[in-house]
Amino acid sequence: MSVTKTVTIRDVARRAGVSVATASRVLNRYELVNGETRSRVLAAMDELKFTPSHAARRLSLGRTLTVSVVVTFLTRPQAAERLRGIDALLSDSEFDLVIYNVETVEKRDQYLRSLPVAQRTDGLLVVSLPPSEEETAVLAAASIPVVVIDAHAPGLQLLPRVVGDDILGGELASRHLLELGHRRIGFVGDAFENPFGFTSGRDRYAGYERALASAGVPVPADLVALGAHGRYEARELAMRLLSSTEPPTAILASSDTQALGVMAAARELGLGIPDDLSVIGYDDIEAADYVGLTTVRQQLFESGRQGAELLLKEIEERSAVPPLVTLDPSVVIRATTAPPKGGPRLA
Repeated sequence: MSVTKTVTIRDVARRAGVSVATASRVLNRYELVNGETRSRVLAAMDELKFTPSHAARRLSLGRTLTVSVVVTFLTRPQAAERLRGIDALLSDSEFDLVIYNVETVEKRDQYLRSLPVAQRTDGLLVVSLPPSEEETAVLAAASIPVVVIDAHAPGLQLLPRVVGDDILGGELASRHLLELGHRRIGFVGDAFENPFGFTSGRDRYAGYERALASAGVPVPADLVALGAHGRYEARELAMRLLSSTEPPTAILASSDTQALGVMAAARELGLGIPDDLSVIGYDDIEAADYVGLTTVRQQLFESGRQGAELLLKEIEERSAVPPLVTLDPSVVIRATTAPPKGGPRLA
């Protein structure tokens, strides 16, 4: 029985008539090889059907050729869409993607402490997890680059970041409802205090509050319902708002997932959307388009893609000043918002 011999970089070098070092430089994409020599080496690789050994390549480069991502609640649509953007960028690179899902504070602490070392990965993306000031200082001094996506916290200017503006997004959503003529505008969102330090719900509420204040519209306590994140939890919160003696004519939900819960509550109470109740969400996940939900697009895919792009640049050369990329939100108007029946209602 014949045994197929594994083609090595030495075989490629011999076929191309160059040294092993030159063939390795072509393989590792170094620029210090002239065009004619590079073409000869690449042709030899093709003729010999050379497949580089990842293990050997990692050893020669002194790298793991992996990028690690620490992300919260992987099954949530927001996380999945950001990961899709990260993967789309990395698929054209030589780096493998390793994902670490965080659903407890203990896991977060473990990963942020153990991952930022060169022997485990070449770069780290931290998605939607605001580290403490002390953790940020440690990450900034790590031997590998760390890029943060979708997190706001003191001290994060020490790290390269890709962020959105949740305060502006909440303001834009509320302004859209105000411009339609709504004055009793409810808010369904996450509890502001949480063990992970998430700020998105609080910031979107701040934007809602700012827009209403600018329009001279008060925010009674009975128009705000906060609780755990989730569609079913949001349904219960919305039921409370919509069953009151003076229900809102519109509701801003802090996420599309929560907006779906608000819509379910409205249907259960026999309310038409948008005839009896306007609903606007936040995120613009795939399901939002499917159900015709008006929402705030926060560029989830693009934030992941740009975060991965930043990280690859940092792997090649660390920036003297950590770069900041800001992605502005925008309102996507679909079928769930309209003027209130009978025109504007004064609070």
